[in-house]
Amino acid sequence: MNHTNDTVEQWDLEIKPKASLLDLNLKEVWRYRDLMMLFVRRDFVAQYKQTILGPLWHIIQPVLTTIMFLLVFGKIANIPTDGIEPILFYMSGITIWNYFSTCLTATSNTFVANAGIFGKVYFPRLVLPLSIVISNIVKLGIQFGILFLGMLWFAIFKNIPIQFGVQWLLIPVLIIILAGIGLGLGIIISSLTTKYRDFAVLIGFAVQLLMYATPVAYPLSFLKDKSFAAIIELNPLSPLVEGFRYALFQTGSFDFLSLGYSAVFMVVVLLVGAVYFSKVERTFMDTV
Repeated sequence: MNHTNDTVEQWDLEIKPKASLLDLNLKEVWRYRDLMMLFVRRDFVAQYKQTILGPLWHIIQPVLTTIMFLLVFGKIANIPTDGIEPILFYMSGITIWNYFSTCLTATSNTFVANAGIFGKVYFPRLVLPLSIVISNIVKLGIQFGILFLGMLWFAIFKNIPIQFGVQWLLIPVLIIILAGIGLGLGIIISSLTTKYRDFAVLIGFAVQLLMYATPVAYPLSFLKDKSFAAIIELNPLSPLVEGFRYALFQTGSFDFLSLGYSAVFMVVVLLVGAVYFSKVERTFMDTV
C-alpha cells in the first residue's frame, strides 16, 4: 500500500517495550484469551496423549496416595484425624494439595519448556502460566468429584452426614488463594531457572518437603504440644488446607485471621513474581 508523506500509518497491533516492571498489560492478556484456552486444552490433552489410562490417572493417583497415607499415617503412625473419617481426611488433603503442587511445578518450567514458541511468535508471555493454573482446575474438579463420591458413600453406608452449609462458599476463595500462591511462586522459580538450571532439579524435591511441612497428612491440632508447631503455622498453605477441611467437614483449627495471612502472602508473592517475570521476559531468550 502506498502512502503519501502526509498520511499517518495506522496499525492493528503495535508491540512496544515495557515502560516499567509492573507494566503487565492485562488488557492484552484478555485479548489473547482464545490462545489461552488453546493452551489449556493442550496442557490437559498432551499430558496423557500417549498413556493407556489417560485422564483416569487423575483418579488413580489420589486414590493410591490416600491408601498409602491411610497405612503409613493412620495405621502405623496412628495420627488422629480430628474426628474426620480417615479416608476422607487424607483424600481431602491430597485433593487440595495436588492442585497447588501441579500449579507450582508446571508454572516453574514456563520459560524453559516453551522457549521454542517464545522465539517464533509474539503473544503476552503471562498467557502460558495462567493457562496452566486454569487447566489444573479441570483436574481439581475431577479429584473433587471423587472426594464427593467418597463423602456420599460414607453418608449412605456409614451414616456420616455431609456437612452442607454456607461454609462451602469458602472453597472457591481457598482455591483462588492457592492458585495465586502457586502462580506467584511458579513464575519466580521459572524466571530464576532461565539463569540457574539447578532450580529445575530442586523444585520436585522442595515441593515434596513442603507437603510434609503442610497439614496434608495430619491435622494442625496434632502439633499442639510440638516444638515445631509454630513453623508449620507460619506456612501460608497450612490455613488453606485446614480451611478446605473445615468447609467440607466443619471441624479443624481454621480461623479467618490465618486465612487473611495466606491472602496477604498471595498478594506479596504475585507482586514479586510479576516484577521479576517482567524483568526476565525482556532478556530470557539470550539465556534460556
